[in-house]
Amino acid sequence: MNILMLSSTFPYPPTRGGTEIRTFNLLKYLQQRHQITLVTQRHSGVTDTEVAELREWVKELVIFPLPPEPKQLSGIKGLIGKVSRFSESLIKATPPNVLYRYSPEIQAWVDGFVKAEKCDVITCEHSVNEIYVRPEFKNSVKTIVDIHSSVYGWIRDHLDMGASPNAVRDRLYLNLLLERYEKRYSSKFNYLVVTTEDDKQQFLKYRSDAKIPVIPNGVDLELFPYRNSDPGGYKLAFVGAMDASHNIDAVRFFALEVLPELQKNYPETTFSIVGARPTPEVLALAETKGVIVTGKVPSMVEYLHESAICVVPLRAGYGIKNKTLEAMAAGSPVVGSDRGLEGLAVDTPNVPLRALRANSIPEYINAITRLFENPELRQELSKNGRDLVETEYTWQRAGKLYEQVITD
Repeated sequence: MNILMLSSTFPYPPTRGGTEIRTFNLLKYLQQRHQITLVTQRHSGVTDTEVAELREWVKELVIFPLPPEPKQLSGIKGLIGKVSRFSESLIKATPPNVLYRYSPEIQAWVDGFVKAEKCDVITCEHSVNEIYVRPEFKNSVKTIVDIHSSVYGWIRDHLDMGASPNAVRDRLYLNLLLERYEKRYSSKFNYLVVTTEDDKQQFLKYRSDAKIPVIPNGVDLELFPYRNSDPGGYKLAFVGAMDASHNIDAVRFFALEVLPELQKNYPETTFSIVGARPTPEVLALAETKGVIVTGKVPSMVEYLHESAICVVPLRAGYGIKNKTLEAMAAGSPVVGSDRGLEGLAVDTPNVPLRALRANSIPEYINAITRLFENPELRQELSKNGRDLVETEYTWQRAGKLYEQVITD
């Protein structure tokens, strides 16, 4: 198949995190048997070496510049600018971040490519790329949007948990914009690919007749090998990009509210916050007893192997979490919240125990204490977590499912 893949996020290297992981690993699988033309945008952090390396994975790599961010003006001009951008979003039923990244040059290129009948399939890797797919395209080529996660569900969840960085703005978007946006763009595609059953149910509300396969995320088992031994001790770790609002909320909650209570019985307990781009409020946590803020590290898996437990205390977010799957792959016992364990069968009847669940401070103390005191339980979670990932959450399996959608 000739596949036109659209990704406004530069999907390399996959270690950068976020949408890059899913996009690159699906591309990596598909390119084995299909011809892929990838259209993407380059931001300032992308190196020439990364461009050259990504080019090796596709038939053709087409790169456009990322538009400059809107100027942040102060005073009355700034207010007028915000109102103008929001008004445009409402009229077009499209979020501001999608409009900001939109490139007329990409649109013209895509239009010409489709008109010339150079592709059999168009895949939009993340919903922000839907903007380049015209409704009439699905009459001549198969159109697929790999949604990653529902924006409506994500924002609603942040608001429900009190984790939104701008609740007034997000409530406006939720009530006036986002449901219209997802309903509008979902009508343009032959297939809507989602990562969780929750997202599937969300989009079935918009299109009851839609084809919505669920294809979860995966883990590169070579990058996250299983640990050689149980390190024991009292080291806890959290891994993730530390400029993401849901991660910031999670580590602040754990460091300031859970960790001090845990240290009353285990004073030597440490909590490593492992991830790139820590914000000032995350860096400030290093002043808290036992908290270590690493910033970007060469290898996440080393911290997972060295830690007795990986905690995933997310109170917001949506969909299956890569950080949880990666910890399980590495063999690190996981204690996670409902959000941290979302979409995973870890502690339900008739399945092996694969993680411990906690949402309140007492529940975290109880779960972590059980693991500190019980090496057999740590080994049980370690083995069962790895088995789950190997069976159901590899990129090989996700790629195979995605290919089935493309070739159906």
